[in-house]
Amino acid sequence: MKSRNTYVLGHSDKELDRLTLQARMLEPLTRHLLQEAGIRPGMRVLDIGCGSGDVSFLVADLVGPAGRVVGIDMAPAAVQRAGMRARSSDLVNVSFVQGDPLQTEFTDRFDAVVGRLVMMYLSDPVEALRKLARDLRPGGLIVIQEIDMESCRSMPPSPLLDQCLRWVNQALHMTSARIRMGLELHSVFVEAGLPAPSLRLEAAVAAGAGSPIYAAVAEAVRTLLPAIEKFSIASAREVGIEDLEHRLRKEIAEVGGTAVYPSLIGAWARVAA
Repeated sequence: MKSRNTYVLGHSDKELDRLTLQARMLEPLTRHLLQEAGIRPGMRVLDIGCGSGDVSFLVADLVGPAGRVVGIDMAPAAVQRAGMRARSSDLVNVSFVQGDPLQTEFTDRFDAVVGRLVMMYLSDPVEALRKLARDLRPGGLIVIQEIDMESCRSMPPSPLLDQCLRWVNQALHMTSARIRMGLELHSVFVEAGLPAPSLRLEAAVAAGAGSPIYAAVAEAVRTLLPAIEKFSIASAREVGIEDLEHRLRKEIAEVGGTAVYPSLIGAWARVAA
């Protein structure tokens, strides 16, 4: 999903692979949020900025065969991959459409609208929530999950991980992405005229050489490398992308460190009945 801002991460095959890697790590966190928020069997749900479908597939599991999930994204490559994945898994309660979820007119209203890591790229998240609320039936549910990039860390501290985060955060900041969008959700809901939301914070944490966090951080740097160079944040030589994951693993795992991926903050509320 895109706004007037530039979605600097793009939708290359490599980036879609990275999103799937990240989604596997974040799946339990998003599942907990959706269940606590009230996603139940039989619901009709809209997944905004669905990408290649990971959140849509999770919601499809929660709503069951009597429910229905529609995933929407502006990127043709992402929608095409999501559709292929659904067909390969014989999922019949989920479908995908290409389009702007803030402009698309849907025939029927939804029981819930969900989105993960979407609002951080929008130029006006308050107006976005106002528009999305119109796609809900009376009493419908909005569930949004966003990131706090500055919460990523390790213990003992890893200078290389800290450097990676500076590169990523600076590149995102230069493209107007909100790197702490999760902490803005309460005020965004209220300013959009919605009830003050319930909130939930969780983070992926892991230790040892097998942690998926090293790959997730390194691949985020890889995707953003063109922007990192464009904005003179660092050179490709300074980044050393080809062995970055290995160096992260070595620096953190060899000292028995624990790494925490950027936390996710979820917010949910119901529109007026």
